[in-house]
Amino acid sequence: MRAPTVRNLCTLSALFRSQLKTRKANTNVVPFRKPSSESEHDLRSELHLSELDLARDSSQGGLVDEDADATQLSAILCATQDKRSGSEEVDDDEKGKSAVDIPWIPDLSHGNLLAKRKEVARERKQKWIYKYTSDDRFDRLIKLCADKLGTGKTVNVFGHLGRETGVKEYNALIKMCIKKARATDDEFIAVREMSKAFHLFKSMMDLGYPVEEQTYGPLLRYIIDMGLVQEFQLFSDVIKAENPGSASRLGYYEMLLWLRVDNEEMIRDICEYVTVECSEDTIALRESYLMALCESDRKMQILDVARNIDITKLSSAESIANIFQSLGRLQMESVADDLLLDLRARDHDADNISNFIVSYAVNIPNLAVEDIIPKIKNMHELLEVLPSSSSYEKLILHCCGLDKVGVALDIVEQMCEAGFTLSTEVLQFILQLCEESYEYILVHQIYSIICHYQLELNGEICRCLVHFCVRMKDFEGAYKMIGDLEEMNFKPTTNMYNAIMAGSFREKNISGGLRVLKHMQGANVKPDSQTFYYLICNCQTEEDIIKYCEEMKQSGVQATKQIFMALINSYAACGKLEKAKQVVLDPNIPNKSLNEIKSVLVSALASHGQLSEALLVYEEIKKAGHNLEPKAVISLIEEFTQFKGELDGLLLLLKEVSDLDYWVDGCFKVIMYCIQNKNLSSAILLFKQLKDKFENDEIVMEALFDAVFSLIAASKSTHLQIGLDLLWAIKDELGLMPSRQCLDFLLSACANAGDLNNARLIWREYEVAGFPYNVLSYLRMYQALLAAGDDRSAHFMLKKIPQDDAEVCSVIIACQETYNGLNSMGEKKKQGKRKKKEKSKT
Repeated sequence: MRAPTVRNLCTLSALFRSQLKTRKANTNVVPFRKPSSESEHDLRSELHLSELDLARDSSQGGLVDEDADATQLSAILCATQDKRSGSEEVDDDEKGKSAVDIPWIPDLSHGNLLAKRKEVARERKQKWIYKYTSDDRFDRLIKLCADKLGTGKTVNVFGHLGRETGVKEYNALIKMCIKKARATDDEFIAVREMSKAFHLFKSMMDLGYPVEEQTYGPLLRYIIDMGLVQEFQLFSDVIKAENPGSASRLGYYEMLLWLRVDNEEMIRDICEYVTVECSEDTIALRESYLMALCESDRKMQILDVARNIDITKLSSAESIANIFQSLGRLQMESVADDLLLDLRARDHDADNISNFIVSYAVNIPNLAVEDIIPKIKNMHELLEVLPSSSSYEKLILHCCGLDKVGVALDIVEQMCEAGFTLSTEVLQFILQLCEESYEYILVHQIYSIICHYQLELNGEICRCLVHFCVRMKDFEGAYKMIGDLEEMNFKPTTNMYNAIMAGSFREKNISGGLRVLKHMQGANVKPDSQTFYYLICNCQTEEDIIKYCEEMKQSGVQATKQIFMALINSYAACGKLEKAKQVVLDPNIPNKSLNEIKSVLVSALASHGQLSEALLVYEEIKKAGHNLEPKAVISLIEEFTQFKGELDGLLLLLKEVSDLDYWVDGCFKVIMYCIQNKNLSSAILLFKQLKDKFENDEIVMEALFDAVFSLIAASKSTHLQIGLDLLWAIKDELGLMPSRQCLDFLLSACANAGDLNNARLIWREYEVAGFPYNVLSYLRMYQALLAAGDDRSAHFMLKKIPQDDAEVCSVIIACQETYNGLNSMGEKKKQGKRKKKEKSKT
């Protein structure tokens, strides 16, 4: 960060310090209420930052009306009852209430709430999103609100909504501010965001909230990264005053600061303190210093501390493990061996020693898994200790982190043979990794281990095992697995059967999918909304749709958003488009889902040739103030590309798409439309937009260019000229070099058109672009020369083609058979014309 920014931050923190000194302690925690305008004005005046209006929207320029923001946010956060239900009368006073008076949690009937919970849980499991905990979801909500409204208004609106702004909310907002300060190169924005963070920090203390590491940690790390020593000392003093118990933990951050600014004197003094001081009262502080030191690459200091400290006196095994991790990372094997032997000689806990061995070995850089395992085994044998359960699991997780699932399973078997039991959490993690890497074939090995060692199971593990069998199209194996699990006293779940049903329908095995329902009935397993979703999606007649809707009603299963979508698609597939249109009129559809369901109707109508009807529904969505879902927009774009003269409409639809992935898909379809209709200028404009969005991603641009030129190559001679024009535009207007594939496709197009002049032109472009000629380019040029009738040049080109590959030889023969025949016919025609001329002369 440049000097002016650092000075601004220094001024900001100094003035903030004066605020802290004059603040009176408040031990009563109360809900946050909107600060008075006077207090906000005073704070800004004292900080000399009048331009930093905390109530301003997070983007520079443009103020947002607070009431409008609050109303909009309330609509997002508070799901209101369906206005069309008419189940309750609302008096005039209630109608006049502001949206911000809506309670945080709306009243929901027990049935609807239960159905919603099941739906959310099922979606989470299907997507394998274990990392998205409730904290993650809340952080995303905070980010959404802060991005739309700014941090100050987010706190105020939460207060309006009846939600107390507590530690969790403040921590999330502080993280947001710091993240924005880190991400920007603009000094004004960095100072502004840090001022917000300081203001939030002060507000927390004013309200009497505890100052824990989750709050001060991100602030201190930012100050450390900026190298602000005085500011760090300021905040350390404030934190110690507010939370005296944090003094030892602050030692960790202090050491990080001295390491960051390379203060050799302080680093040396702290290292000496860690090794010399032996008081019980300072053990926590010394361990905090040691933890920070071990995270650095200070080899000499770590070596000095490791040799002079009595690690057996450290209070926790975690602190000792940190030392061994550092020794492994810095490859100090002799020091690690000495410490381990010392621990063994002192009869230290054997399980801990085993953990230390693994902590050391897995942190050795550039050491393959195949080499780590024997090293760990040798070290255990040398120290005469047996591996512990936790050390086995640590090594298993390390192998999984390196995508070595097969090796991890081998270690699982060794662990079980040693008499230990693998935890369900680790087993679940292994299954997750198999899912992400598509290694479904490992399901048989995993299942064999589970059965042989009688590992503990849960519903998610069993669902995954069945799902993997289905992915391998082993449906009978999936049914057998369910039967085996029943014998192991594990009751089959609906999700397990749903996995088989989804796989059967995915393979277009309708009878197999319906057979799952009979198995569920035989096992006394009740279907859920996902079951009926699969059944309705794959109905082939209107009668089947009605049948499953009735069964769903009798089962007491609530219709979900996915069910309504499935009904639309199934009715449309059966040709009952009027029925599909009636689905969106169902009064049980929640308001918040109506737009998505209508978007599905737009897609269904468009894809079934009812473009005018689809546009009418689209207009309804726009009039209601909503946007069409991206997938539906793509469906409309696909339909419009079937007609000529629709470019303006396509460009308008493309502007409707906000999701980047869908926008790229739609943009590509419109570009292809432009190429097919030989509208080069519009194609170039769209390519420029793509370049702006993917300025640093050449791979994406190359893939898009390649796809366009492949279309040109497949169109024979009709699009060759626009392909050549596009090539020059890519170079001249976009400032990009074409890929090898682009030139290959153009050379093929020249061969298809028999255009020798342009073929030679493209041939020279390989050299200009710096691409060496290869077998494929020689073959394409050989084909182009034969197609143009230049047999002499073709014979010369043939000598450059290596002919030691059977496929290459077959291509050469095919070219000769195709073009020599044409050339011989052309030669005969020429000879016939010559004879006629000679006869006429005589």
